[in-house]
Amino acid sequence: MTAISLSRIVAHWAQQQPDRVALDHLGDRRTWAELEARTNRLARAYQALGVRADDFVTIALPNGCEFVEACLATWKLGATPQPISAKLPKFERDQIIDLGKPALVIGVAESEYAPTPCLQKDFVPDASLSDAPLPERTARSFKAMTSGGSTGRPKLIVSKLPAAWDPDEPYLEITNQGTMLIPGPLYHNGPFLWAMIALFKGCTIVITTRFDAEQVLERIAANSVDIVYLVPTMMRRIWALPEEVRTKYDVSSLRAVWHLAAPCPAWLKEAFIDWLGAEVIWELYGGTEGQGSTTIQGTDWLTHRGSVGRPVETCEMKIVGEDGETLPPGEVGEVYMRPHSGPGTTYEYLGADAKIIEGGWESLGDLGWMDAEGFLYLSDRLSDMVLSGGANIYPAEVEAALDAFPGVRSSAVIGLPDEDLGARLHAIVDYPEGAPDEAALLAHLADRLVRYKIPRSIEWVRDPLRDDAGKVRRKALREARLNQAETAG
Repeated sequence: MTAISLSRIVAHWAQQQPDRVALDHLGDRRTWAELEARTNRLARAYQALGVRADDFVTIALPNGCEFVEACLATWKLGATPQPISAKLPKFERDQIIDLGKPALVIGVAESEYAPTPCLQKDFVPDASLSDAPLPERTARSFKAMTSGGSTGRPKLIVSKLPAAWDPDEPYLEITNQGTMLIPGPLYHNGPFLWAMIALFKGCTIVITTRFDAEQVLERIAANSVDIVYLVPTMMRRIWALPEEVRTKYDVSSLRAVWHLAAPCPAWLKEAFIDWLGAEVIWELYGGTEGQGSTTIQGTDWLTHRGSVGRPVETCEMKIVGEDGETLPPGEVGEVYMRPHSGPGTTYEYLGADAKIIEGGWESLGDLGWMDAEGFLYLSDRLSDMVLSGGANIYPAEVEAALDAFPGVRSSAVIGLPDEDLGARLHAIVDYPEGAPDEAALLAHLADRLVRYKIPRSIEWVRDPLRDDAGKVRRKALREARLNQAETAG
């Protein structure tokens, strides 16, 4: 089969399986026929508000059927969904709206971004609007995801993949007309991608409002889920359940459990392999930009313990030394990748410039090495980005919010080890005069940052954190605190 425009993908499956459940959000369900009719009417409502082909539509909705319907209605107009957290503070959301200049904002007060049209959550289109199919339109980009910026301001990562998909193309072990469980936030790239591609392949998508370890197992058992998307923090919390709770649910329907977005401890991965079987456990390493990725099945991991896999067929990777030389197998350096389609073919940034070195190679900021068989092993992060609970957090973005608090001279944000989250944010705040008010600082941050970007711990200092050139050495600050913890332990 050739690729089908995403403006036609629901109609394609509604014709084949009209009465099968397409979406299930904790019992709130949509059949394929209902999903087709509802999103046709919704698309006409968006069209009446001025949404046109290749416009951005900002979607600030929580997990649920409404989120997916908003994306589908957007695609039906040939426009591009631009998801953000429904809980994003206005300060951060304003920056994204200013950057993306969407034609419509969904999930905010009606006049919040006037003259840009806005729709509140639970919007219901006029019943008089037709639910018949609309003309086929295919957006140039099928998604525009938000990322924190290394400069302290957010950026948009706009995919260069058009809004079309071939349902018969093998992808991520997702079988056509299967059942996918998504317990993560749909505005994040991973959950969004897994959920939508499963939908394009005619699967039932089972969504939870937020992650709950036992609820995930209950949903798998109740819906005979065959594929699920997790991050290591979720895996830790599932494994921490009492054994009698974890084993009372029938999870034998699972064919693929994907984990990604953060390093997975070897003991935890091994525990899942022992529990569910090596052939079921899959891992992916890559970025939202889509320049390249690796995948590995548990069967290969057992013979290449600690690896994140080999590069997929659409890209190539190499390990680069400090002097720019390509390193041989076994030597640690920076991991670089590039798509076979050429540099700049998978994404473009709004609000930032891509860092592409000679030859079209790019780095996600990780250190690692490759073995003689081409399996990649990650050893550390070279960039300052912190992975916490599967979310990417740029310290500069948090530091910009800290530095805006009265009395703060400078700040540095680092990631420290955390058993549950993998890493937790720790802020070092230079407050040279008077007594700091931590409660007031946290309230200030809550107005500017989404909750997971707020530091879990704050350390107050009276010495400058930046040198005369304005640079902060986060790596040295982190190592000093790790050494202190080791000495204290």
